[in-house]
Amino acid sequence: MSPRRANASGRIDRSRSIRFSFDGRIHTGHPGDTLASALMADGVTVFGRSFKYHRPRGLLTAGVDEPNALVTLIRGDVREPNLPATQVEIYDGLEAVSQNRFPSLSFDIGAINQLGGRLLGAGFYYKTFMGPVIGPLKGTRFWMFCEHFIRRAAGLGRAGTAKDTARYERMNAFCDVLVVGSGPAGLKAARDAAGDGGRVILIETDALLGGSARWSGRRIEGTEAAGWVEETISGLSELPNVRLLPRTTAWGYYDGNTIAATERVTDHKRDTATGEPRQRHWVIRAKTVVLATGAFERPIVFPGNDRPGVMLASAAARFAADFGVLPGERIAVFANNDSAYANAALLREAGAAIVAIVDVRAAISDEARRLAAECGGELLIGHAVVGTEGGKTLSGFKVQRFDAASGTLSGDPRVISADLLAVSGGWSPAIHLASQAGAGKAEWDAALQAFLPPKPAQDWTAVGTAAGDFSGGFGLDIAPAPVFEIRASGKAFVDLQHDVTADDVRLAHREGFVAVEHLKRYTTLGMATDQGKTSNVPGLAIMAEASGKPIPEVGTTRFRAPFSPVSIGAIGAERIGDLKPDRLTPMHDWHVEHDAKMYPAGLWHRPAVYGAPGETVEQAYIRETKATRSAAGIVDVSTLGKIMVQGPDATEFLDRVYTNLFSTLPVNKARYGLMLREDGIAYDDGTTWRLSEHDFLMTTTTANAGKVMQNLEYFLDVYWPDLKVTLTSVTDEWAGASIAGPRARDILASVVTGTEVDNETLPFMGIVRGEVAGIPVMICRLSFSGELAYEVYSGAGHGREVWEALIEAGKPFGMVPYGLEALGAMRIEKGHVTGAEIDGRTTARDLYLDWMLSKKKPFIGSAMMDREGLLDENRIRLVGLVSLDGRPLAGGAHLVEYNDPTVLRDSIGHITAVCFSPSLGKYIGLALVKGGKSRHGTRAYVSDPLRNRFGPVEIVSHHMFDPEGKRMHG
Repeated sequence: MSPRRANASGRIDRSRSIRFSFDGRIHTGHPGDTLASALMADGVTVFGRSFKYHRPRGLLTAGVDEPNALVTLIRGDVREPNLPATQVEIYDGLEAVSQNRFPSLSFDIGAINQLGGRLLGAGFYYKTFMGPVIGPLKGTRFWMFCEHFIRRAAGLGRAGTAKDTARYERMNAFCDVLVVGSGPAGLKAARDAAGDGGRVILIETDALLGGSARWSGRRIEGTEAAGWVEETISGLSELPNVRLLPRTTAWGYYDGNTIAATERVTDHKRDTATGEPRQRHWVIRAKTVVLATGAFERPIVFPGNDRPGVMLASAAARFAADFGVLPGERIAVFANNDSAYANAALLREAGAAIVAIVDVRAAISDEARRLAAECGGELLIGHAVVGTEGGKTLSGFKVQRFDAASGTLSGDPRVISADLLAVSGGWSPAIHLASQAGAGKAEWDAALQAFLPPKPAQDWTAVGTAAGDFSGGFGLDIAPAPVFEIRASGKAFVDLQHDVTADDVRLAHREGFVAVEHLKRYTTLGMATDQGKTSNVPGLAIMAEASGKPIPEVGTTRFRAPFSPVSIGAIGAERIGDLKPDRLTPMHDWHVEHDAKMYPAGLWHRPAVYGAPGETVEQAYIRETKATRSAAGIVDVSTLGKIMVQGPDATEFLDRVYTNLFSTLPVNKARYGLMLREDGIAYDDGTTWRLSEHDFLMTTTTANAGKVMQNLEYFLDVYWPDLKVTLTSVTDEWAGASIAGPRARDILASVVTGTEVDNETLPFMGIVRGEVAGIPVMICRLSFSGELAYEVYSGAGHGREVWEALIEAGKPFGMVPYGLEALGAMRIEKGHVTGAEIDGRTTARDLYLDWMLSKKKPFIGSAMMDREGLLDENRIRLVGLVSLDGRPLAGGAHLVEYNDPTVLRDSIGHITAVCFSPSLGKYIGLALVKGGKSRHGTRAYVSDPLRNRFGPVEIVSHHMFDPEGKRMHG
């Protein structure tokens, strides 16, 4: 392979030179060059190594579909890996390195993997690493032994650790017509839409608009293509209703005609102007979208097809005509369609010698024959390439007679000398965005042997080659012969980046992976960075042949966003750092001022503990818990979800969504309620307060507040639109403080005015209204801690003032503020459940809340809660645990019945919550265990190999403290 500059300059400005480096060596190029074209012109033929076998790989394409030439760009300390060299524009000082090789690109130790041969075929990982290790590590899985080494070898480019200092932007745009792609079809669509007066945005992934029309020599509307393109672009750029966006890749098509795109604003510059971003993330919403995304040329699969010097015919022609570099001096063409003949003519015109054109078809068109004659060299009709020769680059190839109808070879192969083999196996319309735009399936075109866009589910249309219209192709027959593979001796690669061979596809079929999605995942076909743009259709064709089915029946995998890799910086844009919205309670500043260690609870910030100097978290919550149980404690409960349920049908609505009755609840009383999912699984719990005949205040867990609100709205909108009920989220309208402990009533009595708080006026679950420091409050007597407790609610704007008044009133009684850790310890001691136990798998019976399941009414989940599997006595159910070896327990650890830490099997359940119990003086926990109550008083063992913890525990009732509730009802 002897690359050199071509006769034509194309877009290249040869009057200026650019210096850049690749693998530490200085190279030169010209403005307009990509890294691929500049390196090729400088004699580079090997650009990378393949993923699995580390085989040397050269350029296959000239665009976004490149699977081989992936590089890492280095800007200072920042590394950006896995960029196609075909998409990188060079600039002075650009620094690039090759990937997936050690110690160098020319000598890669990883190439020893090629000796693995069949051992590294499809399903290698699944078959090799699932068995047990034999020898000293007997009993462990082979994967656990090899994982460290496998992970070190995995991946392609190495990501950097330095902070990316570049700036990124995001933009929202609206238009009447969005045109994706600036080839002739896209330019025509943009021109027509602009002429009608609509707002038009035209985006193009390349640096220059015009697509292949700039270099292919075609004629458009009777004029030379490049001239027509320049004239049309010039006209569009002068229109005020048109925005042109080159260097912009549309990578995602979403509902509502929303397109996501990334603009490479300064990637091609060494120095940027002040304020210029590196990339810009566009979200474009359009009334109509025109997809003029073009088509990808496909290779033909044959032995040795991955050798550097084998390239797509359109890519070779583009490098010559557009970038002014010949990828070889003695070029041969291997094709199954006429488009390769036009590209051969372009290569000859650029200065290459065309030594042969090999065509699998038995007959070709007159126009193709005429072009072949102009090119010179041999014309081998009814022949196929059956192998390649050379070292790391191509020196020749083997050709043999071929019958396209039967797929059989005959005669003896002979060798033809060439340093470049340009291959054309037909064309695949770029239907990725069209497929993302709706749920329809791609449609097979038998003439083109390609998938066409599905029927639109949104307001879009495909035009040009993206729609299968190749009428502008020089009057040539673009329809290929249905030949995707030449079966001969040697490795024939389908997916070049992931080293998936034709034999791998057939092996997957023999092993039962016959669904196309299973084929993809088992072989990794189409899962590389190019997402199968050149490999999918040949791979599907080989699978179809193995299955004895037509290609459309085998189908194609889903095209998912992104169309091509997108930098995380562009997606995040200005949203850097901790961008999670913070929800702060009205008392947040007070907590911080009083040394609270804040803890994220969903989006909320809540105090974990109020640590004294030198205290550990455990010491702090033990102190807070003891103070609360002996005197009093106060905790901020403003984060509880709060929903107003109002209307004449409010009681009927609550009866339907809760498992227990609320229609019987008196005014100024609260009741604990449980919700189930429709499948009978526990969903959420909380208390609901009846404030008047038709007004209820529902409280939910902090984590589920939003989900419960959505669920309730769904029920009203879809199931029961006849109910006269209004739902209003008031979580942020109320500040809440809970005072708990034996002195809680005394504290309230000393600070609340306008109402009494004695047991008769404010019984358990009662509600009263009064004032604290002159501020109206609502008080409900309920407890999560198991102590005598009251929740005091005020308007959020007065939350801190009420909190400070309560704190001051509690000082003579020894009251302390406590955080989530103490709250958790007290709820574990009492056996109260939270999201750790209501985990989407447990039922009311599993949690011993079946006393709340009303037999007087139906409710959400009642129809499904009595299924046989949910009544099984051996289901995991709630229990308490006590550590018998005095060591802490850990949430998530499994429980087993055997006293052998080396055995990993037969879990009887897992731990959901743990703490040190100040009341019991032991480490305790809650767990979900098979059999539940039946195991009370028995021993089990904590098995937690990841944290090196194994030890005995006693299984007890989850009510480990004050099981009769005397303290709460006192």
